[in-house]
Amino acid sequence: MDVKEKTEEVTEITAKQLGLSAEEFAKVKMILGRTPNFTELSIYSVMWSEHCSYKNSIALIKTLPREGPHLLAKAGEENAGLVDIGEGYACAFKIESHNHPSAVEPYQGAATGVGGINRDIFTMGARPVAQLNSLRFGNLSNERTKWLMKGIVKGIGDYGNAFGVPTVGGEVFFDDCYNVNPLVNAMSAGIVKIGKSVSAIAKGEGNPIYIIGSYTGKDGIHGATFASADLTEDSADDLPSVQVGDPFMEKLLLEASLEIIETGAVIGMQDMGAAGITCSTSEMSAKGESGMIIHLDKVPLRQQNMQPFEILLSESQERMLVIVQKGREKEVETILDKWDLKYAIIGKVTDGDRLHYYMNGELVADVPAESLVLGGGAPVYKREVKEPAYFKEYRKFHLDSVNEPSDYKTVAKFLISHPNIASKRWVYNQYDSMVGTVNMRANCQSDAAIIDVKKSNAALALKVDCNARFVYADPRTGAAIAVAEAARNIVCSGAEPCAITNCLNFGNPYNPEVYWQFEQAILGIGEACRMFKTPVTGGNVSFYNQSSYEGPVFPTPAIGMLGILKDKHKSMTLEFKEEGDLIYLIGESKEDINCSEYLYSYHKIKASPAPHFNLEEEFDVQTTVKGLVKNGLIVSAHDCSDGGLITTLIESAIPGDLGFDITCDSTIRKDAFLFGEAQSRVVVSVSKNSEDAFLEFMMNTDTEFSLLGIVIGNEAVIDEESFGTIEELKATYNNALEKELGE
Repeated sequence: MDVKEKTEEVTEITAKQLGLSAEEFAKVKMILGRTPNFTELSIYSVMWSEHCSYKNSIALIKTLPREGPHLLAKAGEENAGLVDIGEGYACAFKIESHNHPSAVEPYQGAATGVGGINRDIFTMGARPVAQLNSLRFGNLSNERTKWLMKGIVKGIGDYGNAFGVPTVGGEVFFDDCYNVNPLVNAMSAGIVKIGKSVSAIAKGEGNPIYIIGSYTGKDGIHGATFASADLTEDSADDLPSVQVGDPFMEKLLLEASLEIIETGAVIGMQDMGAAGITCSTSEMSAKGESGMIIHLDKVPLRQQNMQPFEILLSESQERMLVIVQKGREKEVETILDKWDLKYAIIGKVTDGDRLHYYMNGELVADVPAESLVLGGGAPVYKREVKEPAYFKEYRKFHLDSVNEPSDYKTVAKFLISHPNIASKRWVYNQYDSMVGTVNMRANCQSDAAIIDVKKSNAALALKVDCNARFVYADPRTGAAIAVAEAARNIVCSGAEPCAITNCLNFGNPYNPEVYWQFEQAILGIGEACRMFKTPVTGGNVSFYNQSSYEGPVFPTPAIGMLGILKDKHKSMTLEFKEEGDLIYLIGESKEDINCSEYLYSYHKIKASPAPHFNLEEEFDVQTTVKGLVKNGLIVSAHDCSDGGLITTLIESAIPGDLGFDITCDSTIRKDAFLFGEAQSRVVVSVSKNSEDAFLEFMMNTDTEFSLLGIVIGNEAVIDEESFGTIEELKATYNNALEKELGE
């Protein structure tokens, strides 16, 4: 073997170690017309990783609905979705994962996830106004789960609170499948005037390229590659792949970015997230059909003697790449100096499509930008699918195999004290929910967060939702339910569902059963989004959420939904208002306990299909509830979901310390009526003065509805039996999570 052949063999081995397949390595050589050097291999390894290229998901993602009347940018066109919310304003919003980093270093992993998603918003020129999160943890009796949860929640709280953007909503879910691999999905939304947003684009030959913000260090190198592999017992050794955040620097970066955008001197701007400088330079160049010359030795460094590939791949936080109009450098630099930000001109935009990276005058990499990016030269695959054996087994479950409980009060107490249902106040009390004075609904008093749009009559409604147990039981139905429930929460808050962003958390795509789950979930999301006219504006795919010894997590397609409340004064809350108000159920109860917390945790029966769900029924119920809110015919609305009707009633009773007296439907099993989680149901309360108008309205619809009972004083009464005072139920509901955590 001669020297050339030996070099080729070593390079191919290196490519494999960096995560490139033999076929991908061959494609790189074909693109370049030669064997790549190590720096170029590193560039392709991160840009063609699953985390950056979506190579195993993009073909299916493109089947989702991506157009709608409110959209100002289609999915994938910008760093985040951009939606017209009326009166000359737009909302930029997006959700992303930071799962793998949080699994090995929970505090920084979660904190930097919050920082990254906010940068995606303000690089578009939008000021972040609200944050949400979707969290998944393992069994809460495990000490590691408690350690992860405490670190992740503290990381989210510390970063968001210091950055000064309120955390207004979210969800927390526990299951053994997340013991090793927790999920941390962060969502942010911002407001910008239409026409004032900025694109992540590089164009204009000779325009200078600035790097702004924190110094570049060795943290996060190959973080994108780390996020594109299964977790193992050795994953803690990959701590250098976890970034370190600085929320105070991010606050300066936010204010400076918005101010330099206001000058009109900014051509394009992009946050440096996964793959750092490599990702920003390649994506901005490809979008602008231009090239760049980048001098890596001009990048401000935190550590000495960093190699070219380390500078290119570093995922140090709080950094931006900004293209400035040539001749207007002084305007921009004056503002950056005012905010005491470090910056440097590291290159310029060129004609053509090549990225030329230099180190001390030496060309260390020469690659075409288009070859690196999603939709360009990055590989696209559709993997093998296989329906899992459990799917048919789950369908064999029958209600008759479960005996009704002898003591319903014990079951009710069990459910409202279960970590999946009990109050998450231990979590949200660590978040500043009121900073910025935009949160119109503190302490979870409506089914969706309501965010004031200043200088406008409108408000935003925001929600993140997914019951992963439903998705595992039936990925297509479960994913559709996730969209429908998010929409139902938006509607119950008085707003109109508008668009979604999603964070698709799945196991290893090379596992045919996992890929079948993914494919089915995409179908379910698409069907539901078309029904509710809520196009997908963008989001994130997170594969490889599994360990080598516990297998994949439940498929968890978290749905972040945006709604528009045209009149901010006409929002709806969930709590009962006055004694004597009538309690109605909109929608039809079903003899169904499938996949409910009651069946799964109380009876410990894990194998059952997804609960009853019908898209047309759901759409009909939501249309009816919207009409009731619009016409002022109800005084509260709260959807039936986790824990069933009993949970909905207790959650409606707690805020105002008002109870309820209801009668169960005798035509179906009592446990199904109270604890089943069949979809398409909403509990509303109606003042006596409005009852006739309410009934007239309902009789003119085709929607099923029934009188449950009446709002009473401080007691919960079901079928003439007391289930306890509201104070007792509130104490159980509010304190359960703290007790589990030993707080």
